[in-house]
Amino acid sequence: MKRVILLFFLLIFTTTSVHALTWAYSFVVWNGNVYEVTKEKIAENEIGQQLGEVKTRPNDVTGSYYGDASNTYPKGTKYFEVNGVSTETSIAVEVAENQWVKAVYVHEAPFHWRNFLTKALPVLVLFVVSIAFLQHWKKRRT
Repeated sequence: MKRVILLFFLLIFTTTSVHALTWAYSFVVWNGNVYEVTKEKIAENEIGQQLGEVKTRPNDVTGSYYGDASNTYPKGTKYFEVNGVSTETSIAVEVAENQWVKAVYVHEAPFHWRNFLTKALPVLVLFVVSIAFLQHWKKRRT
C-alpha cells in the first residue's frame, strides 16, 4: 500500500503539463500598434510604400511580445501602406508574393521593456556621447 501511495505522489509531482496559448485572431504589430489581420484582399494598385516587417514572434506560453511582431506570420513578412488610407486605420500585410490582405487597427501594443530599450537606447547613447564630447572640449579649452 505504501508503494502505491508513493507511486501516486511521484506521478503527480513528476508529470509535466504543456500550456499553449490560443489567439483570438491573427495580428501584426507595427509602430506600437496592434492590427487584426482580416481576409479582405487588397489589390496591387492600392499598395503604397513598405512600412516594416515582422521581426519577432510572441511567446506562446505567456503571450508577451515586443517590437514588430506577429502571432501568425513568420519573421520577414512585410507591412505596407494602403494608398489613401491612414496607417492609424489599417495597413496591408503581404501574405504571399504580390498578395496582400488588410489589417485593421485594434489597439496600442502593451508595454514591454524591450520596446522601451530599443526606443530609448539611441537617445541615451547620443546623450552620453554629447556629455563625453563636451567634457573633452572643455579640457582642451583650458
